[in-house]
Amino acid sequence: MRQKIVAGNWKMNLDYNEGLSIFSEIINMVNDEVTGKQSVIVCCPYTYLHSLSALAKTHPKVSVGAQNCHQEDAGAYTGEISARMIKSVGAEYVILGHSERRQHFGETNLVLSQKTNAVLSNSLKPIFCVGETLEERESGQFFDVIKSQISEGLFHLDAQQFGQVVLAYEPVWAIGTGKTATAAQAQEIHAFIRKEIATQFGQSVADETTVLYGGSCNPKNAKELFSEPDIDGGLIGGASLKSRDFVDVVKAFN
Repeated sequence: MRQKIVAGNWKMNLDYNEGLSIFSEIINMVNDEVTGKQSVIVCCPYTYLHSLSALAKTHPKVSVGAQNCHQEDAGAYTGEISARMIKSVGAEYVILGHSERRQHFGETNLVLSQKTNAVLSNSLKPIFCVGETLEERESGQFFDVIKSQISEGLFHLDAQQFGQVVLAYEPVWAIGTGKTATAAQAQEIHAFIRKEIATQFGQSVADETTVLYGGSCNPKNAKELFSEPDIDGGLIGGASLKSRDFVDVVKAFN
């Protein structure tokens, strides 16, 4: 049975004390209120990873992840953070290929394939993001775009390596545009992603791969989204900055 996951992405928000406070609230709420077997991940800024990972070790329902990493393990890359560094402070996951990284920092599928290698070689799990822009959606290119993002970023892996990957679909066109992705539209893409995985690695691998939805998921729409057969949870942005909202999304699986 596929792992159900709700992952929060704090992006560049919250100072250290605010983050520590919200994370403590999330841990307590999850322990008190979450009755299912869904996994909870909080992906925070690098500077909070050590403290949050130390807290998470005493609470097995909650894990910690980084929001990015460099593709090299070490070197003259001033200001960058390696997967090895992330691993050393106790984190377990790394978000790769978020739409904001692709858009604002020019990350290509090739670079992301290298980052995936770095994450896996350091025994971390990538949360690998894919998704189409508004222009790509309206021009009908979205299947081709998502196929190339997955194949060029991940299909160099063998089946065992791929089994460590969590995928997240972000309809970039539905984030901050006033447009909304319906549960049916999200399910269509998730089913397509799973079909592509089956073509490359076989149906059993596809059936075991967790695919999250990353398009403005919140307490109001989480239950409907998570009821779709190929949606295994969410990568949560804004709603993860409020402990009550985030845990209510987690509880959509209860």
